[in-house]
Amino acid sequence: MVNYYNKNLYNILNVKIDASQEEIKVSYRKLVRTCHPDVTGNKADVEKFKEIQEAYEILSSESKRRKYDAINGFFKEKIKKEFENKQTDRNLYEEAILRAKKNSEKAESFSHSINEALDSLFHSSKQQKVKNEHKTPVNGEDIKLDINLSCFEALKGTNRKVNILHTEPCPNCGGRMFINASVCPMCNGTGQISIQKKINVKIPKGVKQGSKVRIKNEGNKGLNGGKDGDLYLIVNIEKNQYFEIVMSDIYCNLPVTPYEAALGADIPIKIMDETITVKIPPMTSSGQKLKLSGLGLYNKSKTRRGDIIITVYIKLPQILSDKEKELYSQLKDIANNDIRSDMNDEK
Repeated sequence: MVNYYNKNLYNILNVKIDASQEEIKVSYRKLVRTCHPDVTGNKADVEKFKEIQEAYEILSSESKRRKYDAINGFFKEKIKKEFENKQTDRNLYEEAILRAKKNSEKAESFSHSINEALDSLFHSSKQQKVKNEHKTPVNGEDIKLDINLSCFEALKGTNRKVNILHTEPCPNCGGRMFINASVCPMCNGTGQISIQKKINVKIPKGVKQGSKVRIKNEGNKGLNGGKDGDLYLIVNIEKNQYFEIVMSDIYCNLPVTPYEAALGADIPIKIMDETITVKIPPMTSSGQKLKLSGLGLYNKSKTRRGDIIITVYIKLPQILSDKEKELYSQLKDIANNDIRSDMNDEK
């Protein structure tokens, strides 16, 4: 395999020198499908296929690839690209090259020396960046979460258990991202880990569509003494066949019996913690609207309340007793009003 260090393995695999491991793998698999002797049927391709396998074995291994790059000088182009806009890092790079050349004579020793020098350069640069970034406290970000409520829950208030996924400083590195000049294996160098948490929250009564319920300090954790973020629950009120909330107004579809509509009635309904009596006047028609001013929800500033708008509709029971059927029959016999008399009126 030593002979292969003298060849351009990147050309053999048809990839660029800065190709990712995934790109190398994809190209290798493609070459296997097209160059394998069993596929081509040409025994002369055996040596070519062996060359492809050897190239992949070296470039798919980070340690072997780094050694190969150092011996063949490919590391220079990679490092220059990474630091081409950073004069300070370029100077450090040149110093690292000079130190490595002075301390090594053989190609393999040079590879070892340059790798040590470059590792020191990268870790020093990253640690200085982390040190500078972590001098200042960083506040945690807020978390926003949608929550669905029934109309009754919105009107009366409720308690809910919600699952949230938030970030906290990594317990392994303390948010510093590195341990002993190496990337923290627990957080992969991010300095944070994700934690799933269940919390109980209280939804106050009278919340409106789209309103935000704030739970303080339940967002992502701050770093270096920074404040924790907050959790905001965005309220979505599900539709209900009887109630609908629009801004500060409450719309109510109120079913009444035929006799309540005909004779009038006082019907109690419960909204939030209040029981409100709705007065149905005699001879109320289905679809008639009644307005209860100032009995709706409070506005945002708590200075005024909206209204309750009642829409009455006549509803028959699903099952009638024999006695009820008898009475309806008597009502039919004695009724002398033609409620459809104006249907054919051309005026």
